[in-house]
Amino acid sequence: MTAPLHLGIRAHDFPAHSLPELIGKLKHYRFSHIQLAVRKSFPASVPSLSSLSPGTAVYYGESFRQSGIKIAVLGCYVNIIDPDPEQRAQALQDFSTHLRLARDFGASLVGTETGSVGTGYTTDNFTEEAFQEVVASVKLMVAEAERFGVTVGIEAGQNHPLHSVRLTKRLLELIPSNNLQIILDCANLMSPDNYGQQEDVIKEALDLLGDRIAVIHLKDFTVEDGTIVIVPVGQGLLRFAPVLQYMKYKRPHIQGLLESTTEPFIQESVDFLHRLYNEV
Repeated sequence: MTAPLHLGIRAHDFPAHSLPELIGKLKHYRFSHIQLAVRKSFPASVPSLSSLSPGTAVYYGESFRQSGIKIAVLGCYVNIIDPDPEQRAQALQDFSTHLRLARDFGASLVGTETGSVGTGYTTDNFTEEAFQEVVASVKLMVAEAERFGVTVGIEAGQNHPLHSVRLTKRLLELIPSNNLQIILDCANLMSPDNYGQQEDVIKEALDLLGDRIAVIHLKDFTVEDGTIVIVPVGQGLLRFAPVLQYMKYKRPHIQGLLESTTEPFIQESVDFLHRLYNEV
């Protein structure tokens, strides 16, 4: 029997909802899991990342658990390579707090991108020095994750120091701990230069990262005036078939999370993914 497609969504793609309203939306679309960046969804409960408490974690964790919704990714998107030493130290501390409280949330994976060594777009992110800054920070994060028995999820993306599949594979080789896993977002790997060869990019990602992929982000894109533009899933250029084949046959039951698809497009995107999943 073929494993079903397990779909979820980022909680903050339903903006400005109370907790009961958010849970109602998730049930309406039959999402079984979410990515929760609690401060983005509920800023009144988390005035700053450093203010996150065990009580906050238990409150939200229990609410989702009782509703039958799993927190697949506890989002803590901070700049782990901030050029300001104090800001970087605070980012790593905030991430550590999420690792410590992950079990109270009912989550086992805390996710982030790598951030940037500058403000906005900078070619300084594409240097060996920037990559080594990522390695140094992730080593600290993984050591902390091992203490608490949880997992660090790192997401690669264009314009970041971790901007290619091969660099991501290199990071995994340098930090071989199983407490380091990958959140794969194929749209994040696309650029105006390589999207025409996206099958090769996606195949390389699935082949090289393999069973170190913990969660799949499902996001779509198009290209306008030489720039990548994110669009609702199913309305763009990303070829989802190889990703869904991987989810169906190579990693049955792996969780997929819609990203940057908002109402009123969610149902259409969900239907598109289920239809293609059944076809592949």
